[in-house]
Amino acid sequence: MSASSVSLTRLDSRSADFQPRLAQLLAFSAETDRAISDAVDTIVAGVRQRGDAAVLEFTARFDRFPAPSMAELEVPNARLQAALEGLPADLRTALEAAADRVRMYHERQLQHSWTYTEADGTVLGQQVTALDRVGLYVPGGKAAYPSSVLMNAIPAKVAGVKELIMVVPTPDGVQNELVFAAAAVSGVDRVFMIGGAQAVAALAYGTATVPQVDKIVGPGNAYVAEAKRRVFGTVGIDMIAGPSEILIICDGQTDPDWIAMDLFSQAEHDELAQAILISPDAAFLDAVAASIEKLLPTMPRAEVIRTSIVNRGGLILCKDLAEAATIANHIAPEHLELSVADPEAMLPQIRHAGAIFMGRHTCEALGDYCAGPNHVLPTSRTARFSSPLGVYDFQKRSSIIHVSLDGAQSLGQIAATLAYGEGLQAHARSAEYRLK
Repeated sequence: MSASSVSLTRLDSRSADFQPRLAQLLAFSAETDRAISDAVDTIVAGVRQRGDAAVLEFTARFDRFPAPSMAELEVPNARLQAALEGLPADLRTALEAAADRVRMYHERQLQHSWTYTEADGTVLGQQVTALDRVGLYVPGGKAAYPSSVLMNAIPAKVAGVKELIMVVPTPDGVQNELVFAAAAVSGVDRVFMIGGAQAVAALAYGTATVPQVDKIVGPGNAYVAEAKRRVFGTVGIDMIAGPSEILIICDGQTDPDWIAMDLFSQAEHDELAQAILISPDAAFLDAVAASIEKLLPTMPRAEVIRTSIVNRGGLILCKDLAEAATIANHIAPEHLELSVADPEAMLPQIRHAGAIFMGRHTCEALGDYCAGPNHVLPTSRTARFSSPLGVYDFQKRSSIIHVSLDGAQSLGQIAATLAYGEGLQAHARSAEYRLK
C-alpha cells in the first residue's frame, strides 16, 4: 500500500487558515432527509391512531417479521433468562462483570431528597423521585449491542424506575441471544420485538399492549432519531445522538500503533464517525499516519474506517499541550483521550468533553464496555452544555415549600409588593390573605 493511499487531513494551528479549516472539518449537518421525515410522520400518526394494528403492520413491512398478534412479539422473561444461561461461560462472565461495574459506578450518582428549616420554621427543600416507566430502544437483528442495554437499563434501575420496557427489532425474525441475555442481567421488565419509528411511537403514546412510558432512551438509526424528535414533549428523550467521535491529545510518547487503533475504534462505527489526533510533535503525527497505513489493511471494517478517516478525520499539529486543550474545548468531543505523561495535570484545563480517558493505558474501548461510566455521551459539540447519560436522567426533582405562620408574614409582604409591581392583583391578595 502506498504512502498516499489514505489521504489524511492535516492542520497546523499556526496557519492563517486554521480556524476555517477546523470549522470545515467539524461541520456536520443533523438535518433530517425529507423522505425520512415524511415516512416517520406517517408511521407515528398510524401508531397513534391505530395502535397495535399499526405496529403489527409496520413490523411485517419493515422488519419482514409478520406476527398474528402482539402477544407473539413479546419476549417472555423465561426466554431472556434462557438466553443468559445459554451463553458460553466466558461471555456470560464478561457480561456480568461489565454489568457489575456499570451498576457500582452509577450507584454513586443516586440523588436523595433534602430539606432545610429556616429560623421562622419555614421548610424548603427538594423531593427526588424516580420516573415510573421508561422505554429503552436497542438496535437488533444481526448487530449485537448488549453494552447498550447495560448502559441504558442499569442506571434506570439504580434510579428506582419501576418498569423498564425494552424494544428491539428482529429483522427476518433474527433474535440476538446476547441482547436478550443483557436484558436479563440488567433487570429489564418487558421486551417487545419491535423496532423503528413504530416502536418509538408505541412507547410514546401507548397501545393496548405496549404501555406508555415517561421517557425513551437508547440509540437507533435515522428513523428512530427522527421519531424521538417527533415525540419529545409527549415523553422525555435522552438525546438526539450524532455520529461517534474520538479526539486524542498525545505528547508524542505513546506507541503510534496504539493511537492509530484508538482512532480506528471509533472510525469503524460508520462512515460519518470522526477521529482526530492533536499533538505538538510533527514527527509523531507522521508516525501515526504510517501506522494507519500499515494497520488499515488488517481491519475487517477497513473500508468503513477509510471513508471515515479520509472524509472526517484529521491530524492537527499544535504549539504545545496547553493549546491542544484549548482546541479540544472548542471541539467538545464525545470521547477525549489524554495520552500524555501527566494527564492529571492537564485535566483542569479540559472543560468540554463527554468522557475523558486519562493516560496511555486508558483506551476509549474500555469505556464502551466495562470501565463503569456511561457510554451514552453528547456528540456534535453538545458536550459544551450536556452530560453523559446517568442515574440523574431517570430521576426528577420536585420543590418542597412549607411556609410557617411567621414565614407567611415576611414572604407575604415581599410577594405582594412584587405582584402589585407586575400588575397581578390576585397574586398579591392571595399572599395578603395570610398576613395577620
